[in-house]
Amino acid sequence: MTEPAVRTPPAPQSTTASGFRTMMSGFPTGVCIVTCVDPDGTPRGMTCSSLCSVSLDPPTLLVCLRAGSPTLQAVLDSGGFTVNLLHDGAREAAELFASGDPERFRLLPWERAPGAPGPHLVRDAHTIADCKVTLTQRTGDHVTVFGETLAIRRQQERPPLLYGLREFRSWSAA
Repeated sequence: MTEPAVRTPPAPQSTTASGFRTMMSGFPTGVCIVTCVDPDGTPRGMTCSSLCSVSLDPPTLLVCLRAGSPTLQAVLDSGGFTVNLLHDGAREAAELFASGDPERFRLLPWERAPGAPGPHLVRDAHTIADCKVTLTQRTGDHVTVFGETLAIRRQQERPPLLYGLREFRSWSAA
């Protein structure tokens, strides 16, 4: 019987932002837009792929938002946010809300349901969840925001939009 060949693994490299981004691009994830309203009533929002379920009782999720962003500040000021889970036809919305374009809320349809903490992206979301902030934790250049989910609305029966390898894809193409 022959002994299996022993392979020497490559030497580890120091972690850089670029290397870390490349590593994480190999872990595809769903795409959402986190929205809220600041104290003057201005809608805020940003594309987010850092979303995770945390607990079923109470139903809690987390999102990671860039420190210093107007969206994060509005979430912290208001104590609530809305998660718009994007469907496979919402790539343009994902790119628009990732761009920082100040006119983004004028460029696509949305509505604000009574009592909702943020705009609902009715054309681009397959599911919408309204949340209240229960905890925040800063780590590096982002803040993890935990939110208890208060209401869930299923908008459309469409496959989710995915992001991985620095590309948007449909669940059906995955």
